[in-house]
Amino acid sequence: MKISDTKKLAAITAAFFITVTAFSGCSESANSSQTTSSVSQAAKSDIDASIAAEDIDVGYDEESSVGIRFADGSAAIDGEGATAEGETVTISQAGTYILSGTATNGRIIVSADKTAEIKLIFNGVDITCADNAPLLVSKAKKVYIVLEDGTENVLTDSASYSLGEDDSNTDGAIFSKADLTINGSGTLTVNANYKHGIVSKDDLVITDGNINVTSASTAMEGKDSVKISGGTFNISAGTNGIKSTNTEASDKGFISVTGGSFTVVANNDAFEAETVLSIQDGSFDITTGGGSANASMKSDGTPNRNWQNNMDNGGGGPNGMGRPDDNGNGTRGDPPAMPTADNTGLTIETAANTTTDNTDTTDSTSTSAKALKAGSEVNINGGEFKIDSADDSVHSNGNIVITGGNISVASGDNGMHANGNLTISDGTVDITKSYEGIEGSIVTIDGGTISVVSSDDGINCAGGSDTGSTDRMGADQFSSQDGVELNINGGTVTIDADGDGLDSNGNFTMAGGTVYVCGPTNGGNGALDYNGTATVTGGTLIACGAVGMEEGFGDNSTQYSVLHDLGSTVSANEKLTITDSDGKEILSFTPTKTWQSVVFTSADLKEGETYTITAGSQTETVTIDGIVTSNSKGKNFGGGHGGRRGF
Repeated sequence: MKISDTKKLAAITAAFFITVTAFSGCSESANSSQTTSSVSQAAKSDIDASIAAEDIDVGYDEESSVGIRFADGSAAIDGEGATAEGETVTISQAGTYILSGTATNGRIIVSADKTAEIKLIFNGVDITCADNAPLLVSKAKKVYIVLEDGTENVLTDSASYSLGEDDSNTDGAIFSKADLTINGSGTLTVNANYKHGIVSKDDLVITDGNINVTSASTAMEGKDSVKISGGTFNISAGTNGIKSTNTEASDKGFISVTGGSFTVVANNDAFEAETVLSIQDGSFDITTGGGSANASMKSDGTPNRNWQNNMDNGGGGPNGMGRPDDNGNGTRGDPPAMPTADNTGLTIETAANTTTDNTDTTDSTSTSAKALKAGSEVNINGGEFKIDSADDSVHSNGNIVITGGNISVASGDNGMHANGNLTISDGTVDITKSYEGIEGSIVTIDGGTISVVSSDDGINCAGGSDTGSTDRMGADQFSSQDGVELNINGGTVTIDADGDGLDSNGNFTMAGGTVYVCGPTNGGNGALDYNGTATVTGGTLIACGAVGMEEGFGDNSTQYSVLHDLGSTVSANEKLTITDSDGKEILSFTPTKTWQSVVFTSADLKEGETYTITAGSQTETVTIDGIVTSNSKGKNFGGGHGGRRGF
């Protein structure tokens, strides 16, 4: 078809919209930018996530295009710029090439001038190659794959390649040494039995298409960047789903997603960016490492030693072989059955995947099965997320910035973990299962609706665990408490934690928002726990937990608070109410677990007033006699680090 001016204008308009969207999110603010020195400082503002109109343009002039049709063990070429030898076609000139037909052992090789731009129209083409990449771009400036509307296109390789000196690094069914763009509304299916599915050693841009990739290793990789603005993706990966790997520049090695629908099942990480992972919109259904049922972390704080052997999630290559790692190591073939801790019966063999999860300069070799992962920043401004991960659901070696989106996760380790700062200003975060829910050096909540269920700490500032093992898979330990903070300035936060509800190894400051904590039932943890100071100047909080390690706010606060231990334990699902002397309800909460100690604060509390605490059959009164009022005999006698005031 010949493109019309209307379609050209539409492509330019769409490119402009994508450019604006890509830069619309907010990065970490200057007043919370502290992070460890070994982490790259690249942020969303440092990357060029724009998409050109040419990357969206699906039009071409059929009359001036070269036709290539595969059939009967050969390829017929209508036009100049390409040659055929059997079922192997070599394209050597810039231009547009329309590909169709079936090759049972064929290849497309692009070897043109380094300034050449080449458009490949996939118009119902099915190519299988027995010993190499079905599509190899060895030299060009840029290659476009256009998926013709209504067509099915399939590329399949084998489990081994026969490589020479010129193509010794070829490791993907679609392998490009030049920039690669995929667009159009047709369907592309890639069966990558050898290693990777779609690889660009420069930029990989996808703006449309129905793309199905089943790969022995990584499904899609753009070394310098991956930019996706649309399309429907069904990915089953033996190792990673989508990744960018450039470590040489802070403005490369990023992934930018501004739209699209993604179903990703990966043995390792679903999205892995060496620098920045930026998601502005899209829908995501992600399973990694066999899901949270195959947790890398047991609920008692000890590592699940068998989890790496239980990653039968659909990856491992089209023929079900055991997967190699991204360097081609590891065995193929049927793995032996392994005993499992959770009786899942899953037996797919997994090999080590080199990843740098720590803040020091030494690379650690470990299996990582995170859903969203970045080296310097994860930035989420929108989108719908359903995540089931064996390892952290959202992870950054630097910062995490959440400014929108609806994020629902079930994690076998942390729901969200940042080695640096973790900031949530809007959106919905629902962590239905985790070891620790939200973890970072500085955690700041300015807005949004956040719900956390955790087997250890709900929100943990400084990493590690009071009760867990320090050598667990996925653990990230912080050696210093300097610069560690929990700041709640807005939003609604609901915590259901078996460990500490809110835990800061430094300071805790609350200036706004609404917080409910259903804390621990054991006296070794507290609904609030901090090593520095706890200051409240605004907002509303009710935090219930066991007696023994309970803490309240300090007397450096400006808003009144109460830490009160009842005479006996309250049963689960009994409503707690705090009423004033006129019987007006000030606060209420229904904890889903047993409890005996409660911390509460509200702008409605007034000095000298008497309040009634009612929970189940128990009714007790408390009179506010200072900025902190407490009857607790728990940790530091209940007044936190700011002192105790009795009554």
